[in-house]
Amino acid sequence: MKETEVIRRPLVTEKTTLQREDGRTIVLEVALKATKVEIKQAVERLLGSKVESVRTAISHGKVKRQGRYFGQRPDWKKAYVRLRDGEKVPEFLEGS
Repeated sequence: MKETEVIRRPLVTEKTTLQREDGRTIVLEVALKATKVEIKQAVERLLGSKVESVRTAISHGKVKRQGRYFGQRPDWKKAYVRLRDGEKVPEFLEGS
């Protein structure tokens, strides 16, 4: 899997913003089939920062309904990437 396919987008929520303020943790939406090793390699190559650890969580899609029709949002995966000491979050992720 290519690095650009592994990382989908950074997650910007209240919780992830608080985690980013410590300066070492980035939260990203990643491909559902991406492994921790692939996520680590993609972050190191694309963002240029050394990674200490990667934790992942799968969020299951909610069941939604429109009138009498039911549907389900797709499942998605997020990764908590912790950078090594001395590494900084890239500038373009600072404001997001």
